[in-house]
Amino acid sequence: MDISIVVPLFNEDESLPHLAEWIDRVMNEHHFSYEVIMVDDGSKDNSWKVIEQLRQQNPCYKGIKFRRNYGKSAALNVGFGHAQGDVVITMDADLQDSPDEVPELYRMIKEEGYDLVSGWKKVRYDSKLAKNIPSKFFNWTTRKMSGIYLHDFNCGLKAYRHDVVKSIEVYGEMHRYIPVIAKWAGFGNIGEKVVQHRKRQYGVTKFGLNRFINGYLDLMSIMFTSKFGKQPMHFFGLIGTGSFLLGFIAFLVVFIKKVGGHISLTNSVWFYMALFFMVIGTILFLAGFIGELVCRNSSTRNQYLIEKELLD
Repeated sequence: MDISIVVPLFNEDESLPHLAEWIDRVMNEHHFSYEVIMVDDGSKDNSWKVIEQLRQQNPCYKGIKFRRNYGKSAALNVGFGHAQGDVVITMDADLQDSPDEVPELYRMIKEEGYDLVSGWKKVRYDSKLAKNIPSKFFNWTTRKMSGIYLHDFNCGLKAYRHDVVKSIEVYGEMHRYIPVIAKWAGFGNIGEKVVQHRKRQYGVTKFGLNRFINGYLDLMSIMFTSKFGKQPMHFFGLIGTGSFLLGFIAFLVVFIKKVGGHISLTNSVWFYMALFFMVIGTILFLAGFIGELVCRNSSTRNQYLIEKELLD
């Protein structure tokens, strides 16, 4: 199969028929073999009914419905798990991403050898104050911290080689950082393509301003887990050991002065500082040890309750 298109969605029943018609036209014009995996993230409208109708009309359409809203990352992760195409394309369901971009994204993966190609909505139709300005600052910060020089990390329109989506794990709200996750997984050939951004025709945006606060928290999390997620002891243990040694050395100095009769041990502020650093060091060391145990035994981080499926 040439292409798998993964579409996460939440309350987009008005957009889905138009999106499906657009996708079908582009796929047929370029003679692609394809599948469209629509992941309903707990919609409260008629989105699932529309997906069932699309499935009846065209067996290339597949559907997964969550029992409740888990978020875009969960929808993408489950969609990636079922994708079979050589190239996997992700796009939003609100018609702001253009399926006309798919053939060129496919070509860049297959012919230019990219692992991942991210869309860049160079011209946007969102509110400048609510979205454009915060988004530019967010992308600048992510570029500096990750070393990946993309203009738009959060663009929903992306293309991946098949083995990329099978090798990465997306959870929480990490969909913003899929290029970072892919890089840390060893897929460093990441490209960018200017794509068309369209005005929303139906419904309202599902993301508020809190996504920027959450975004930076997630960035801190992904940078930490990328480096120390499999060996938390390397982080906590190192700092803990350093803190403990600093406290122990300070304690020895205070104890020697006490033996020499120069100070009273319990009346010295340095004694309590030494004790503090030793206790903190011990706690951090234990945190690293517990983190190692959790990493080795966690098996439920990406389990979601699925109500219905249309996959066979």
